Amino acid sequence: MELTTQMSGWKTNDRGTRYTGLAIVVVLHAAVIAALLQYEPVRSALTDAMPIMVSLITPQPVVEKPREPPNPLPVKPRVPLPPPESQQIITSTTTAPEPTLTPTPPPPAPVVVAPPPQPAPVAAAPVIPPNFNADYLDNPPPVYPALSRRMGEQGKVMLRVLVNAKGTADKVELRSSSGSGRLDDAALDSVKRWRFVPAKQGDQPVAAWVLIPITFSLKG
Repeated sequence: MELTTQMSGWKTNDRGTRYTGLAIVVVLHAAVIAALLQYEPVRSALTDAMPIMVSLITPQPVVEKPREPPNPLPVKPRVPLPPPESQQIITSTTTAPEPTLTPTPPPPAPVVVAPPPQPAPVAAAPVIPPNFNADYLDNPPPVYPALSRRMGEQGKVMLRVLVNAKGTADKVELRSSSGSGRLDDAALDSVKRWRFVPAKQGDQPVAAWVLIPITFSLKG
Protein backbone atom coordinates (compact mmCIF):
# COMPACT_ATOMS: atom_id res chain seq x y z
CA MET A 1 0.00 0.00 0.00
CA GLU A 2 2.73 2.38 0.81
CA LEU A 3 4.56 1.41 -2.37
CA THR A 4 1.48 2.05 -4.43
CA THR A 5 1.04 5.46 -2.91
CA GLN A 6 4.70 6.23 -3.54
CA MET A 7 4.46 5.16 -7.16
CA SER A 8 1.36 7.25 -7.62
CA GLY A 9 3.26 10.27 -6.29
CA TRP A 10 6.10 9.64 -8.74
CA LYS A 11 3.70 9.43 -11.66
CA THR A 12 2.05 12.67 -10.60
CA ASN A 13 5.45 14.42 -10.34
CA ASP A 14 6.57 13.11 -13.77
CA ARG A 15 3.37 14.30 -15.44
CA GLY A 16 3.70 17.76 -13.93
CA THR A 17 7.31 17.98 -15.01
CA ARG A 18 6.36 16.92 -18.55
CA TYR A 19 3.62 19.49 -18.85
CA THR A 20 5.92 22.15 -17.54
CA GLY A 21 8.60 21.23 -20.10
CA LEU A 22 6.07 21.26 -22.94
CA ALA A 23 4.83 24.66 -21.86
CA ILE A 24 8.39 25.99 -21.81
CA VAL A 25 9.09 24.54 -25.28
CA VAL A 26 5.90 26.09 -26.67
CA VAL A 27 6.75 29.48 -25.16
CA LEU A 28 10.29 29.30 -26.56
CA HIS A 29 9.00 28.40 -30.02
CA ALA A 30 6.50 31.25 -29.91
CA ALA A 31 9.23 33.67 -28.85
CA VAL A 32 11.53 32.48 -31.65
CA ILE A 33 8.73 32.75 -34.23
CA ALA A 34 7.85 36.25 -33.01
CA ALA A 35 11.48 37.29 -33.23
CA LEU A 36 11.81 35.88 -36.73
CA LEU A 37 8.67 37.69 -37.87
CA GLN A 38 10.25 40.97 -36.79
CA TYR A 39 13.10 40.36 -39.29
CA GLU A 40 12.09 41.68 -42.78
CA PRO A 41 13.79 39.02 -44.99
CA VAL A 42 12.21 36.18 -43.00
CA ARG A 43 8.79 37.83 -43.18
CA SER A 44 9.12 38.33 -46.96
CA ALA A 45 10.24 34.69 -47.44
CA LEU A 46 7.27 33.43 -45.42
CA THR A 47 4.90 35.67 -47.39
CA ASP A 48 6.27 34.40 -50.73
CA ALA A 49 6.09 30.76 -49.53
CA MET A 50 2.42 30.99 -48.53
CA PRO A 51 0.19 29.22 -51.03
CA ILE A 52 -2.19 31.39 -53.03
CA MET A 53 -5.77 30.21 -52.84
CA VAL A 54 -7.69 30.76 -56.06
CA SER A 55 -11.37 30.15 -56.19
CA LEU A 56 -13.06 29.93 -59.55
CA ILE A 57 -16.48 31.48 -59.79
CA THR A 58 -18.71 29.78 -62.27
CA PRO A 59 -20.80 32.42 -64.07
CA GLN A 60 -24.50 32.02 -63.89
CA PRO A 61 -26.16 31.24 -67.22
CA VAL A 62 -27.99 34.22 -68.69
CA VAL A 63 -31.60 33.43 -69.25
CA GLU A 64 -32.99 35.40 -72.17
CA LYS A 65 -36.46 36.71 -71.80
CA PRO A 66 -38.79 35.74 -74.60
CA ARG A 67 -39.36 38.63 -76.96
CA GLU A 68 -42.89 39.78 -77.27
CA PRO A 69 -44.10 40.08 -80.87
CA PRO A 70 -44.67 43.72 -81.92
CA ASN A 71 -48.20 44.92 -82.05
CA PRO A 72 -49.43 45.03 -85.66
CA LEU A 73 -50.18 48.48 -87.02
CA PRO A 74 -53.84 49.17 -87.62
CA VAL A 75 -54.70 48.96 -91.29
CA LYS A 76 -56.87 51.80 -92.54
CA PRO A 77 -59.64 50.72 -94.87
CA ARG A 78 -59.25 51.90 -98.43
CA VAL A 79 -61.84 54.41 -99.61
CA PRO A 80 -62.79 53.89 -103.27
CA LEU A 81 -62.03 56.92 -105.44
CA PRO A 82 -64.87 58.49 -107.42
CA PRO A 83 -64.78 57.89 -111.17
CA PRO A 84 -63.07 60.70 -113.13
CA GLU A 85 -65.39 63.23 -114.64
CA SER A 86 -65.24 63.67 -118.35
CA GLN A 87 -63.48 66.91 -119.23
CA GLN A 88 -64.91 69.05 -121.97
CA ILE A 89 -62.44 70.41 -124.52
CA ILE A 90 -63.28 73.98 -125.44
CA THR A 91 -61.74 75.31 -128.59
CA SER A 92 -61.61 79.00 -129.44
CA THR A 93 -61.03 80.56 -132.78
CA THR A 94 -59.44 83.86 -131.81
CA THR A 95 -57.30 85.69 -134.32
CA ALA A 96 -53.80 86.73 -133.19
CA PRO A 97 -53.08 90.42 -133.68
CA GLU A 98 -50.66 91.32 -136.41
CA PRO A 99 -47.16 92.30 -135.18
CA THR A 100 -46.35 95.97 -135.23
CA LEU A 101 -43.01 96.92 -136.75
CA THR A 102 -41.07 99.47 -134.68
CA PRO A 103 -38.44 101.41 -136.61
CA THR A 104 -34.91 100.84 -135.37
CA PRO A 105 -33.33 104.06 -134.05
CA PRO A 106 -30.16 105.11 -135.84
CA PRO A 107 -26.87 104.40 -134.05
CA PRO A 108 -25.41 107.29 -132.10
CA ALA A 109 -22.82 109.34 -133.87
CA PRO A 110 -19.26 108.53 -132.76
CA VAL A 111 -17.71 111.08 -130.49
CA VAL A 112 -14.50 112.40 -131.96
CA VAL A 113 -12.01 113.55 -129.37
CA ALA A 114 -9.58 116.04 -130.75
CA PRO A 115 -5.99 115.40 -129.74
CA PRO A 116 -4.40 118.03 -127.55
CA PRO A 117 -2.45 120.61 -129.47
CA GLN A 118 1.19 119.75 -129.87
CA PRO A 119 3.64 122.33 -128.67
CA ALA A 120 5.46 124.08 -131.44
CA PRO A 121 8.93 122.61 -131.94
CA VAL A 122 11.67 124.83 -130.66
CA ALA A 123 14.17 125.55 -133.35
CA ALA A 124 17.63 124.41 -132.38
CA ALA A 125 20.24 127.06 -132.26
CA PRO A 126 22.67 126.95 -135.19
CA VAL A 127 26.12 125.48 -134.60
CA ILE A 128 29.06 127.83 -135.23
CA PRO A 129 31.95 125.68 -136.54
CA PRO A 130 35.35 125.66 -134.82
CA ASN A 131 37.89 128.33 -135.70
CA PHE A 132 41.61 127.67 -136.22
CA ASN A 133 42.66 131.02 -137.77
CA ALA A 134 42.37 133.20 -134.68
CA ASP A 135 45.50 135.26 -134.13
CA TYR A 136 45.73 134.55 -130.42
CA LEU A 137 45.91 130.79 -131.08
CA ASP A 138 49.47 131.06 -132.47
CA ASN A 139 49.20 127.83 -134.48
CA PRO A 140 52.58 127.30 -136.28
CA PRO A 141 52.43 126.27 -139.96
CA PRO A 142 53.64 122.77 -140.92
CA VAL A 143 57.40 122.37 -141.49
CA TYR A 144 58.25 121.85 -145.16
CA PRO A 145 60.29 118.64 -145.40
CA ALA A 146 63.83 119.36 -146.69
CA LEU A 147 63.81 116.29 -148.95
CA SER A 148 60.50 117.43 -150.49
CA ARG A 149 62.09 120.86 -151.20
CA ARG A 150 65.09 119.30 -152.93
CA MET A 151 62.80 117.00 -154.94
CA GLY A 152 60.45 119.85 -155.77
CA GLU A 153 57.39 118.22 -154.11
CA GLN A 154 54.45 120.53 -153.49
CA GLY A 155 50.68 120.26 -153.24
CA LYS A 156 47.53 120.79 -151.14
CA VAL A 157 46.51 118.58 -148.19
CA MET A 158 42.90 118.57 -146.88
CA LEU A 159 42.50 117.40 -143.25
CA ARG A 160 39.27 116.60 -141.34
CA VAL A 161 39.60 117.39 -137.61
CA LEU A 162 37.22 116.64 -134.72
CA VAL A 163 37.53 119.50 -132.24
CA ASN A 164 36.19 118.85 -128.72
CA ALA A 165 34.48 121.39 -126.44
CA LYS A 166 37.85 122.22 -124.83
CA GLY A 167 39.36 123.35 -128.14
CA THR A 168 41.81 120.48 -128.81
CA ALA A 169 41.86 117.93 -131.62
CA ASP A 170 40.41 114.53 -130.71
CA LYS A 171 40.84 113.09 -134.23
CA VAL A 172 42.78 114.19 -137.34
CA GLU A 173 41.95 112.40 -140.60
CA LEU A 174 43.38 112.79 -144.13
CA ARG A 175 40.52 113.94 -146.36
CA SER A 176 42.57 114.39 -149.56
CA SER A 177 46.29 113.85 -150.22
CA SER A 178 48.83 116.21 -151.76
CA GLY A 179 50.35 113.39 -153.72
CA SER A 180 53.37 113.21 -151.42
CA GLY A 181 53.36 111.09 -148.31
CA ARG A 182 56.03 113.30 -146.72
CA LEU A 183 53.89 116.41 -147.15
CA ASP A 184 50.78 114.61 -145.82
CA ASP A 185 52.62 113.37 -142.71
CA ALA A 186 54.05 116.84 -142.05
CA ALA A 187 50.53 118.35 -142.17
CA LEU A 188 49.07 115.67 -139.86
CA ASP A 189 51.85 116.01 -137.27
CA SER A 190 51.49 119.78 -137.16
CA VAL A 191 47.65 119.99 -136.90
CA LYS A 192 47.48 117.42 -134.06
CA ARG A 193 49.23 120.02 -131.84
CA TRP A 194 47.04 122.97 -132.84
CA ARG A 195 44.55 124.75 -130.58
CA PHE A 196 41.06 125.78 -131.74
CA VAL A 197 38.14 127.93 -130.80
CA PRO A 198 35.51 125.23 -130.13
CA ALA A 199 32.21 125.18 -131.96
CA LYS A 200 29.24 126.77 -130.19
CA GLN A 201 25.54 126.13 -130.20
CA GLY A 202 24.09 129.21 -128.65
CA ASP A 203 26.31 129.93 -125.66
CA GLN A 204 27.28 126.27 -125.12
CA PRO A 205 30.60 124.96 -126.55
CA VAL A 206 30.14 121.63 -128.36
CA ALA A 207 32.31 119.18 -130.29
CA ALA A 208 32.25 119.46 -134.06
CA TRP A 209 34.21 118.58 -137.23
CA VAL A 210 36.13 121.13 -139.30
CA LEU A 211 38.04 120.91 -142.62
CA ILE A 212 41.55 122.41 -142.68
CA PRO A 213 43.34 122.97 -146.02
CA ILE A 214 47.17 123.15 -145.96
CA THR A 215 49.12 124.14 -149.05
CA PHE A 216 52.79 123.31 -149.62
CA SER A 217 54.31 125.62 -152.28
CA LEU A 218 57.94 126.31 -153.27
CA LYS A 219 57.05 129.76 -154.62
CA GLY A 220 57.57 132.73 -152.46
